[in-house]
Amino acid sequence: MRRVFNTPDFRAGFVEMLPACLGLIPFGLVCGVGAAAAGADLLGALGMSAIIFSGAAQILASQLLAAGAPVAVVILTCAVLGLRFLMYSAAMAPVLRTLSVPWQRAVSFLLTDQAFAASIRKFDAHGDPRAGALHFLGGGMALWGSWQIDNVIGFFAGNVIPSAWSLDFTVPLCFIALLAPTLRGVPPIVAAMTAGVAVLALAGLPMRLNLVVAGILGILAGTAAELLRERWKAR
Repeated sequence: MRRVFNTPDFRAGFVEMLPACLGLIPFGLVCGVGAAAAGADLLGALGMSAIIFSGAAQILASQLLAAGAPVAVVILTCAVLGLRFLMYSAAMAPVLRTLSVPWQRAVSFLLTDQAFAASIRKFDAHGDPRAGALHFLGGGMALWGSWQIDNVIGFFAGNVIPSAWSLDFTVPLCFIALLAPTLRGVPPIVAAMTAGVAVLALAGLPMRLNLVVAGILGILAGTAAELLRERWKAR
Protein backbone atom coordinates (compact mmCIF):
# COMPACT_ATOMS: atom_id res chain seq x y z
CA MET A 1 0.00 0.00 0.00
CA ARG A 2 2.90 2.36 0.74
CA ARG A 3 4.16 1.84 -2.80
CA VAL A 4 0.78 2.98 -4.12
CA PHE A 5 0.75 6.11 -1.94
CA ASN A 6 4.27 7.07 -3.05
CA THR A 7 3.57 6.96 -6.79
CA PRO A 8 3.57 10.32 -8.63
CA ASP A 9 0.14 9.66 -10.13
CA PHE A 10 -1.48 8.98 -6.74
CA ARG A 11 0.07 12.11 -5.20
CA ALA A 12 -0.96 14.23 -8.20
CA GLY A 13 -4.56 13.04 -7.93
CA PHE A 14 -4.59 13.66 -4.18
CA VAL A 15 -3.25 17.22 -4.48
CA GLU A 16 -5.52 18.14 -7.39
CA MET A 17 -8.58 17.13 -5.38
CA LEU A 18 -7.79 19.26 -2.31
CA PRO A 19 -9.63 22.38 -3.60
CA ALA A 20 -12.75 20.26 -4.12
CA CYS A 21 -12.38 18.94 -0.56
CA LEU A 22 -12.46 22.51 0.75
CA GLY A 23 -15.58 23.23 -1.27
CA LEU A 24 -17.36 20.20 0.19
CA ILE A 25 -16.77 21.16 3.84
CA PRO A 26 -20.17 22.88 4.31
CA PHE A 27 -22.00 19.95 2.72
CA GLY A 28 -20.14 17.45 4.91
CA LEU A 29 -20.98 19.46 8.01
CA VAL A 30 -24.66 19.49 7.03
CA CYS A 31 -24.58 15.69 6.58
CA GLY A 32 -23.13 15.27 10.08
CA VAL A 33 -25.74 17.61 11.53
CA GLY A 34 -28.46 15.70 9.71
CA ALA A 35 -27.28 12.39 11.16
CA ALA A 36 -27.28 13.87 14.66
CA ALA A 37 -30.75 15.36 14.14
CA ALA A 38 -32.00 11.95 13.01
CA GLY A 39 -30.87 10.44 16.32
CA ALA A 40 -27.84 8.49 15.08
CA ASP A 41 -24.93 7.86 17.42
CA LEU A 42 -21.33 8.57 16.42
CA LEU A 43 -20.73 5.07 15.11
CA GLY A 44 -23.90 5.16 13.02
CA ALA A 45 -23.10 8.61 11.63
CA LEU A 46 -19.55 7.60 10.79
CA GLY A 47 -20.81 4.38 9.23
CA MET A 48 -23.13 6.32 6.94
CA SER A 49 -20.38 8.67 5.78
CA ALA A 50 -17.82 5.88 5.34
CA ILE A 51 -20.07 3.40 3.52
CA ILE A 52 -22.65 5.48 1.67
CA PHE A 53 -20.09 8.22 0.87
CA SER A 54 -22.66 10.39 -0.89
CA GLY A 55 -23.86 13.69 0.51
CA ALA A 56 -27.27 13.72 -1.14
CA ALA A 57 -27.93 10.06 -0.27
CA GLN A 58 -26.79 10.55 3.33
CA ILE A 59 -29.06 13.52 3.87
CA LEU A 60 -31.99 11.71 2.32
CA ALA A 61 -31.30 8.54 4.33
CA SER A 62 -31.15 10.58 7.55
CA GLN A 63 -34.48 12.26 6.77
CA LEU A 64 -36.19 8.97 5.91
CA LEU A 65 -34.84 7.15 8.97
CA ALA A 66 -35.89 10.02 11.21
CA ALA A 67 -39.39 9.81 9.70
CA GLY A 68 -39.55 6.07 10.46
CA ALA A 69 -39.36 4.84 6.87
CA PRO A 70 -38.51 1.13 6.41
CA VAL A 71 -34.90 0.30 5.63
CA ALA A 72 -35.89 -1.18 2.25
CA VAL A 73 -37.45 2.14 1.22
CA VAL A 74 -34.34 4.02 2.35
CA ILE A 75 -32.08 1.75 0.29
CA LEU A 76 -34.32 1.91 -2.77
CA THR A 77 -34.61 5.69 -2.61
CA CYS A 78 -30.85 6.13 -2.28
CA ALA A 79 -30.33 3.73 -5.19
CA VAL A 80 -32.63 5.82 -7.39
CA LEU A 81 -30.78 8.95 -6.30
CA GLY A 82 -27.49 7.37 -7.37
CA LEU A 83 -28.58 6.28 -10.84
CA ARG A 84 -26.33 8.93 -12.39
CA PHE A 85 -23.34 6.81 -11.41
CA LEU A 86 -24.43 4.27 -14.02
CA MET A 87 -23.44 6.82 -16.66
CA TYR A 88 -20.10 7.47 -14.97
CA SER A 89 -19.42 3.74 -14.74
CA ALA A 90 -20.27 3.21 -18.40
CA ALA A 91 -17.83 5.97 -19.38
CA MET A 92 -15.03 4.45 -17.29
CA ALA A 93 -15.68 0.78 -18.07
CA PRO A 94 -13.60 0.64 -21.29
CA VAL A 95 -10.42 1.87 -19.57
CA LEU A 96 -10.94 -0.14 -16.38
CA ARG A 97 -11.64 -3.41 -18.12
CA THR A 98 -7.94 -4.29 -18.32
CA LEU A 99 -7.35 -3.75 -14.61
CA SER A 100 -7.62 -6.44 -11.95
CA VAL A 101 -10.86 -6.92 -10.02
CA PRO A 102 -9.50 -5.37 -6.77
CA TRP A 103 -8.54 -2.23 -8.68
CA GLN A 104 -11.95 -2.04 -10.32
CA ARG A 105 -13.70 -2.38 -6.97
CA ALA A 106 -11.52 0.26 -5.31
CA VAL A 107 -12.20 2.75 -8.08
CA SER A 108 -15.94 2.00 -8.15
CA PHE A 109 -16.28 2.56 -4.39
CA LEU A 110 -14.55 5.95 -4.59
CA LEU A 111 -16.56 7.09 -7.61
CA THR A 112 -18.04 10.54 -7.01
CA ASP A 113 -19.06 13.45 -9.20
CA GLN A 114 -15.89 15.36 -8.37
CA ALA A 115 -13.51 12.42 -8.79
CA PHE A 116 -15.07 11.46 -12.10
CA ALA A 117 -14.94 14.99 -13.51
CA ALA A 118 -11.31 15.45 -12.46
CA SER A 119 -9.98 12.05 -13.50
CA ILE A 120 -11.84 10.89 -16.61
CA ARG A 121 -9.60 13.00 -18.82
CA LYS A 122 -6.54 11.55 -17.11
CA PHE A 123 -7.42 8.06 -18.29
CA ASP A 124 -7.31 9.27 -21.88
CA ALA A 125 -4.21 11.41 -21.38
CA HIS A 126 -2.14 8.70 -19.68
CA GLY A 127 -2.83 5.93 -22.13
CA ASP A 128 -2.03 3.65 -19.18
CA PRO A 129 -5.10 2.40 -17.26
CA ARG A 130 -3.07 1.74 -14.12
CA ALA A 131 -1.63 5.26 -14.07
CA GLY A 132 -5.09 6.73 -14.58
CA ALA A 133 -6.46 4.51 -11.81
CA LEU A 134 -3.71 5.66 -9.44
CA HIS A 135 -4.60 9.29 -10.17
CA PHE A 136 -8.27 8.51 -9.59
CA LEU A 137 -7.44 6.64 -6.38
CA GLY A 138 -5.47 9.61 -5.04
CA GLY A 139 -8.32 12.02 -5.68
CA GLY A 140 -10.88 9.58 -4.31
CA MET A 141 -8.90 9.02 -1.10
CA ALA A 142 -8.59 12.78 -0.57
CA LEU A 143 -12.34 13.19 -0.91
CA TRP A 144 -13.18 10.16 1.24
CA GLY A 145 -10.81 11.12 4.07
CA SER A 146 -11.87 14.76 4.25
CA TRP A 147 -15.52 13.70 4.04
CA GLN A 148 -15.20 11.61 7.20
CA ILE A 149 -13.66 14.54 9.09
CA ASP A 150 -16.36 16.94 7.93
CA ASN A 151 -19.13 14.54 8.95
CA VAL A 152 -17.67 13.92 12.41
CA ILE A 153 -17.32 17.66 13.06
CA GLY A 154 -20.88 18.20 11.85
CA PHE A 155 -22.14 15.38 14.07
CA PHE A 156 -20.65 16.89 17.22
CA ALA A 157 -21.85 20.35 16.22
CA GLY A 158 -25.35 18.96 15.76
CA ASN A 159 -25.31 17.47 19.27
CA VAL A 160 -23.91 20.60 20.92
CA ILE A 161 -26.07 23.24 19.26
CA PRO A 162 -29.42 23.63 21.09
CA SER A 163 -32.38 21.98 19.39
CA ALA A 164 -34.29 25.28 19.67
CA TRP A 165 -32.09 26.59 16.87
CA SER A 166 -33.77 24.07 14.50
CA LEU A 167 -30.45 23.42 12.79
CA ASP A 168 -31.92 20.36 11.07
CA PHE A 169 -33.69 22.83 8.78
CA THR A 170 -30.32 23.18 7.01
CA VAL A 171 -31.03 19.81 5.39
CA PRO A 172 -33.93 20.94 3.16
CA LEU A 173 -32.10 24.23 2.60
CA CYS A 174 -29.12 22.27 1.32
CA PHE A 175 -31.34 20.34 -1.07
CA ILE A 176 -32.83 23.60 -2.32
CA ALA A 177 -29.32 24.94 -2.91
CA LEU A 178 -28.46 21.81 -4.90
CA LEU A 179 -31.70 21.92 -6.89
CA ALA A 180 -31.86 25.59 -7.81
CA PRO A 181 -28.83 25.73 -10.15
CA THR A 182 -30.19 22.77 -12.15
CA LEU A 183 -33.50 24.49 -12.95
CA ARG A 184 -32.31 25.90 -16.24
CA GLY A 185 -34.62 25.10 -19.09
CA VAL A 186 -38.09 23.65 -19.41
CA PRO A 187 -37.34 19.89 -18.86
CA PRO A 188 -35.72 20.28 -15.41
CA ILE A 189 -38.48 22.62 -14.27
CA VAL A 190 -41.16 20.21 -15.50
CA ALA A 191 -39.44 17.33 -13.71
CA ALA A 192 -39.13 19.28 -10.44
CA MET A 193 -42.72 20.52 -10.50
CA THR A 194 -44.09 17.07 -11.36
CA ALA A 195 -42.14 15.42 -8.56
CA GLY A 196 -43.13 18.15 -6.10
CA VAL A 197 -46.82 17.86 -6.85
CA ALA A 198 -46.68 14.06 -6.87
CA VAL A 199 -44.92 13.75 -3.52
CA LEU A 200 -47.70 15.79 -1.89
CA ALA A 201 -50.56 14.17 -3.78
CA LEU A 202 -49.31 10.67 -2.97
CA ALA A 203 -48.51 11.36 0.69
CA GLY A 204 -50.99 8.68 1.72
CA LEU A 205 -48.95 5.84 0.25
CA PRO A 206 -47.47 3.45 2.83
CA MET A 207 -43.75 3.13 3.65
CA ARG A 208 -42.97 6.60 2.25
CA LEU A 209 -43.34 5.22 -1.26
CA ASN A 210 -44.57 8.62 -2.38
CA LEU A 211 -40.91 9.72 -2.52
CA VAL A 212 -39.94 6.90 -4.85
CA VAL A 213 -43.01 7.22 -7.07
CA ALA A 214 -42.65 11.00 -7.25
CA GLY A 215 -39.02 10.67 -8.29
CA ILE A 216 -39.91 8.25 -11.07
CA LEU A 217 -42.77 10.46 -12.27
CA GLY A 218 -40.46 13.47 -12.26
CA ILE A 219 -37.88 11.63 -14.38
CA LEU A 220 -40.54 10.52 -16.85
CA ALA A 221 -42.03 14.01 -17.10
CA GLY A 222 -38.63 15.62 -17.61
CA THR A 223 -37.71 13.07 -20.28
CA ALA A 224 -41.01 13.61 -22.08
CA ALA A 225 -40.48 17.38 -22.00
CA GLU A 226 -36.99 16.97 -23.42
CA LEU A 227 -38.24 14.73 -26.24
CA LEU A 228 -41.02 17.19 -27.08
CA ARG A 229 -38.55 20.06 -27.14
CA GLU A 230 -36.20 18.22 -29.49
CA ARG A 231 -39.08 17.31 -31.78
CA TRP A 232 -40.22 20.93 -31.82
CA LYS A 233 -36.71 22.10 -32.75
CA ALA A 234 -36.56 19.55 -35.58
CA ARG A 235 -39.55 21.12 -37.32
